[in-house]
Amino acid sequence: MDPDEVKSKLQGLAFGNVLAAAARDYKKEVIAKEKAQAAPAVHDEVDLDELLDDPELEKLHAERLAALKREVEKREVLKRQGHGEYREITEGDFLGEVTRGDKVICHFYHREFYRCKIMDKHLKALAPVYLGTKFVKLDAENAPFFVAKLAIKTLPCVILFKKGIAVDRLVGFDDLGSKDDFSTRALENVLKRKGIIEEKKKDDDEEDDETDMSKNRRVRSSTAYDSDSD
Repeated sequence: MDPDEVKSKLQGLAFGNVLAAAARDYKKEVIAKEKAQAAPAVHDEVDLDELLDDPELEKLHAERLAALKREVEKREVLKRQGHGEYREITEGDFLGEVTRGDKVICHFYHREFYRCKIMDKHLKALAPVYLGTKFVKLDAENAPFFVAKLAIKTLPCVILFKKGIAVDRLVGFDDLGSKDDFSTRALENVLKRKGIIEEKKKDDDEEDDETDMSKNRRVRSSTAYDSDSD
């Protein structure tokens, strides 16, 4: 065979091998791309339609909605029973109010006593926060029967009821350091320790509500109810 012809055939064979190898590489690249497109990447966007059709997700969503509905209904029932606000009641209302709630705080007060006004301010701040407890107040002068039955001698007197039974009381500011400038947080902590409000954190951190007054100002609250009512 002619040497030039042999050389030409060898060159053709080499060129053919190069083309075959290139074809194989191209085919591998095409297959790899197809696989990459078929398999979603870890960070690909989630198909919302598929999620909405997920039975487990639907179940969780339904349970959450049911729980929210129950909570709303419970709050509405409590509000209809007088929870969520600090209300004044009469002696005629007293028994019904304290027996129609699991937890009730009743402040026996005197309209002219400065310390009663301080207690009013703090109880009014706590009432809408602790919906599970009913907050009411009763003018002691207009409720002589229950003042006598409950042996109330000093005002302010905050009596704590559970299921209609008086379980504890705050007399004057004895549990609050015997000072007029205690904070709402201090009263809140005392009521928590006595178990009359739920032990739970509020949505927002409550700032201490300090009362700013002169130490020389005369406090008109009594240390003995009998002596001040004369």
